[in-house]
Order: sequence, then structure tokens, then C-alpha cells
Amino acid sequence: MIPDENTTDRDDESHTLTHLLDGMDKAAEGEEVSVADVLNEFGDRTITPFILLVAVMLVSPLSGIPGVPTVSAAIIVIMTVQALSGRRRLWLPQFLLRRTVASEKMRKAVGWMRGPCRFLDRHSHKRLMFLTRGPMRLIALAACAIIPLGWPPLEVLPMVSSIGGGTVALLAYGLYTRDGVYVLLGYVMIGISALTILSLLP
Repeated sequence: MIPDENTTDRDDESHTLTHLLDGMDKAAEGEEVSVADVLNEFGDRTITPFILLVAVMLVSPLSGIPGVPTVSAAIIVIMTVQALSGRRRLWLPQFLLRRTVASEKMRKAVGWMRGPCRFLDRHSHKRLMFLTRGPMRLIALAACAIIPLGWPPLEVLPMVSSIGGGTVALLAYGLYTRDGVYVLLGYVMIGISALTILSLLP
């Protein structure tokens, strides 16, 4: 089980993306893997790591599967609202818990992500921690809740959900590892996306 997200001392081995990907691989043992299978693998007493997991998967080829961006958006928004409310134990409705994806596709996506995730793990340290605590943590979580709202209507454009998923992943990873540099990078991505959208407006 993933440690409580509010634990003060970071366990370097368990607070890594590689650890999360290992759990995804383990959950995908049958022909299909459901959201409930993944939740059972990691436990339901922590929220930020699961937000991170869903966001990371959207950066992978899984984002191209019809319905995945919309379901992922719903999961992230529900989880983030719970984190903002101070809830410690994760809850998801049954219709989301029952959603499945082929285990083979999940394993391929995990394999695709291992290289980039190992790079991030090697370059993660406790820095700019004020961006991961108190009111600043709430601001980052609020951003994680707002960003996915645009994914369902733009699902036909996989790059949109991938970029959004990458932004949420940066924010969640920074909170998870207490590394404010990644939170800052998430804000930079938000700024770039906002400027790009504004430049496209008439």
C-alpha cells in the first residue's frame, strides 16, 4: 500500500513513479484491468498518488483509447475534490470502479512510461517545499481539478488530454514527492497552454 500522502518523511523507494508503475503492472494480471483492481493494489487511504497514476497514464498511448480521457477526467476531478475537502480515504462511484481496459494495453503503456519516469525519479528532491504545503498545496490541487474539465469535449484530439495529463502529473508529482520544482513546472505548462489558446482566439 502506498504511504499516506501527508506523511512527513519521504520513503525514497515508495514515493517514486517507478513504484507506481510496478503496481500498475501487478494489477494488470488478468485479461482486463479495472479501476477497482488498481485501487485494490494500492489501497484507498491516499489520494494524491492515485491522481498522479491516472494523469501519468494519459501521457501514454492509453490516451488514444476512446472514452479514456473522459473517464480519467471524471476520476481526477472526483479525487481532487476529495483531497481539497481534506478527505483521507478515497471514494469512487461504482460505475467508474467497473471501467476496464485490456491488460495488454495497460502493460504496454506502463512499459512506454518507464524510461521517462525513471528520469523524473532520479531528478526528484525536496525543493521549494513551500509550493507543496498549506494554501499553495490547495492551489495546486484546485488546478488539478479544473484542467480535466476540458478533456471530454476535446476527446477527439488525443494531444489535448495528453498535454493536460502531463500538466496534472507534474503538479501531483510535485505534491507527492514534496518537490516544488515540478509544481512550478506544472504552472509553467498552464501558462503556456493559456497563451496558446489566447493566440488562437480571433
